[in-house]
Amino acid sequence: MKRTRIIFLLSIGLVLMLHRGLAQDQEINVEESAEVFLEEYSDAFQENFFEALKQKGIENYDKAINLLLECKLIDPNNHVVDHELAKVYFVDKQYISAQDYAFSALISQPANLWYLDTLVNAIQMQGSSLDQMDINIPYENKKLQENLALIYFKQKNYQKALTVLEGIKSSTFAMDLSTKINDSIRRNEVKKNQEEVPLETEIKENPIEELKGQMAELMVQNKNLELVDQSEQAMENYPSQPYFYYVNGYALNKISKHKEAIEVLEAALDYMLDDVPLLNKIYQELVDAHTALNNSSKANMYLRMIKPGF
Repeated sequence: MKRTRIIFLLSIGLVLMLHRGLAQDQEINVEESAEVFLEEYSDAFQENFFEALKQKGIENYDKAINLLLECKLIDPNNHVVDHELAKVYFVDKQYISAQDYAFSALISQPANLWYLDTLVNAIQMQGSSLDQMDINIPYENKKLQENLALIYFKQKNYQKALTVLEGIKSSTFAMDLSTKINDSIRRNEVKKNQEEVPLETEIKENPIEELKGQMAELMVQNKNLELVDQSEQAMENYPSQPYFYYVNGYALNKISKHKEAIEVLEAALDYMLDDVPLLNKIYQELVDAHTALNNSSKANMYLRMIKPGF
């Protein structure tokens, strides 16, 4: 029971580190458990570790750090503890310490996506980047290079992602991610060009905005079955418009088709660019759907992704 509990808690901590898209693009199960073999550890180690996770959860970061350092005294080479320390230091805005412990964890497991992501973010919060740091990153590890390209892609740092991919020998991963990057660059160019269209050409009737207005009225009137049908038709006609996916997921939630709602809402994330208010709405519907299905870990994951103030 204890072993299951710690694996479950560690899995949640790892999953919350990145946007869902990282897991999708990597096409592997990134929620695999971070196994800690409890038979090898004392009761003191287990108690300190669990209490540290608890204290971190209630934002008592100093206490969490001290407890994790106690774990380090018991097992100095435990990379899971190193990464937990890095994460606590990061949320406490102690970025140099976060960098040090994330680097230590990464050296132990160079192919670990989460360890690299924490390190990259800690360095970036200091106004620098991984390639500017004088630290011995094991770049010869192909999996590390793939993970780094994936992280830059999700940060929309497309040129850096492409630079990393240039150092990887031809592979299915490199070709697939390069295609996605180039597609994203082209979409950004199209969006930029559309924003530069003179105002007078925008006065023409916009069928998408008209549909959005109609759907807004149906939402107010709670006509959810009609909303499902109309949004499905809109998705077929305008497959790259995430708003219609959101409306469809919203309506499916309202008629208790939560699994279908999750599928549609997750698809909406693939088309999102910089519309934070809409992204928050999608995350909230995912929270509601997973809550209705008693999937509290997923619900909490998406709840943490909602950005306040929008």
